[in-house]
Amino acid sequence: MLGIPDPAVWIAYLLSLGGAILCVIYGIINWNKDNGGNEGGKKR
Repeated sequence: MLGIPDPAVWIAYLLSLGGAILCVIYGIINWNKDNGGNEGGKKR
């Protein structure tokens, strides 16, 4: 398949792609969530 004979390389590519997709989904879900009322990200 696509000139990559080693299954371990395929697993690494699939896990990497899956992780990237999960990060995008997580970012979309949490894009506009409230940060607990902390204006501007300043801590007091």
